[in-house]
Amino acid sequence: MANHAFLLGEELVVRIPRAERFVADLVKEAEVIPVAVRAEVRTPPLVAFDDSRSVVDVPYMVLERAHGDDQPRLDLPGDRAAGGLRQVGRDLARLHRVRRTAGPALATVPVADGAVDAPALVEDLHAAGWLDAEAARWLTGWAGRLSAHLPADPPLVLAHGDLAPQNLLVHPETSRLSGIVDWGDAQWADAAADFAKVPLTGVPAVLAGYREESGETDVPGWEARVLWYHLTWALARLADPVPHPGERHWSAPAAGRLLGLLRFFASGPPAPWPALA
Repeated sequence: MANHAFLLGEELVVRIPRAERFVADLVKEAEVIPVAVRAEVRTPPLVAFDDSRSVVDVPYMVLERAHGDDQPRLDLPGDRAAGGLRQVGRDLARLHRVRRTAGPALATVPVADGAVDAPALVEDLHAAGWLDAEAARWLTGWAGRLSAHLPADPPLVLAHGDLAPQNLLVHPETSRLSGIVDWGDAQWADAAADFAKVPLTGVPAVLAGYREESGETDVPGWEARVLWYHLTWALARLADPVPHPGERHWSAPAAGRLLGLLRFFASGPPAPWPALA
């Protein structure tokens, strides 16, 4: 959506912003990608970045090519997709070791405003006629129970910001992760927020890999923290119901996130997810 992408031979890719408004994201990517590579995240390394505007009228970058296709195009069955998603979780845990308090000074990376007043959001939806009174009370209670698991002052980690399926490249033959791409939404954020762009059906596998790499195998509450973001972002999207025809992102439709919640809990998810509904 933001960049033209062209192959340079078989092993390099050039990315050029489609418009001036996308330049800032490309500049951010040029700063973040080397940090992600040093953290041992599977992402195509940066080969060159030119912001002189002497070749084209915007900056551009050259990256090594990650061979594979994105998850939506491959449409892998759940058992084959799970292995690649666990690898995503392991890479995410390595990325999240980069902390704002002790990490590199990334001038282009903003601090996310993760504060969501869930009761106020639900009340606004009720007042606007999107929710009836009983549903509003139920959603307020659900969000409140989940928020009890949120750390009061979570450490800010380097977050990818858009771990949507189209940004995850997978080998078609092996189903293994070949690259995490598109760092234009990178930010300093609560680690749990980085799971919010992953469809809930894939979150258990990503979280399993995350725990394997981080060693937090016995730390409770991660599911509730992730679910809180999915729920509050779903409600916020409902408050902005403008459709976006043609977009590939699973959450682009106004009801996409709410349907994702419904689909996930109707599929019989593993413990402890059912107890969180």
